[in-house]
Amino acid sequence: MLQLTDGQIGTWVASFILPLFRVTAVLMTMPIFGTPLVPGRIRLYFALAITVVIVPGLPAMPEVRALDLSALMLIAEQIIIGALLGFSLQLFFQAFVIAGQIVAIQMGMAFASMVDPTNGVSVAVIGQFFTMLVTLLFLSMNGHLVVFEVLTESFTTLPIGSGLLVNHFWDLAGRLGWVLGAALLLVLPAVTALLVVNVAFGVMTRAAPQLNIFSIGFPLTLVLGLVILWIGLADILNQYQPLASEALQWLRELSRAR
Repeated sequence: MLQLTDGQIGTWVASFILPLFRVTAVLMTMPIFGTPLVPGRIRLYFALAITVVIVPGLPAMPEVRALDLSALMLIAEQIIIGALLGFSLQLFFQAFVIAGQIVAIQMGMAFASMVDPTNGVSVAVIGQFFTMLVTLLFLSMNGHLVVFEVLTESFTTLPIGSGLLVNHFWDLAGRLGWVLGAALLLVLPAVTALLVVNVAFGVMTRAAPQLNIFSIGFPLTLVLGLVILWIGLADILNQYQPLASEALQWLRELSRAR
């Protein structure tokens, strides 16, 4: 007759449940998969499928007692680690959203806003365009596969029960300034060109005060802004690659125990 002890049952449960919480937290917070566009049930099924695939290759899990406070602490730790990994990717995507907002303000399209289904707020149309662009580039370059690889490696570099979370909070807080710098780097040529256009209109107004600058300058700034944005998109791939590489490298460094 087969007899199972509480320790054996707890170990078997921990070997699946604890990784499931970390995987689920990543999928609930990361871009693309963690947006309201993907139903929560689909994300849960996807998390179950990923966990079933990676569990056989994971290191040994600590013994867990179901009704013990330590089990809740381990579950909370996995949720926090997964949320940190997912939120770090959100910073990379938000850099493009901020870049679109900056261009929209400079070219006079800040009033043209629409509901962003991924974030649930109203953003400028240019920001929404940049969001769709970075999403397609991220998927086409298999960035999501790199994220899943880092997630699997995190169970070795950040083993369950290690409690190594303090440094990662500080790393994430220090990364917020990188978002604004990356956004400015993306749109610096367009912002500079639009600044020259606005200065030119200012000189025209000074030279011919009777010229109605509001009826002429606004549509011209809008049209020239769209042309400048269109020309700048030819180099968007060269700008995306170093930023994506840096973001994914930082994600890998974030998952390492220090």
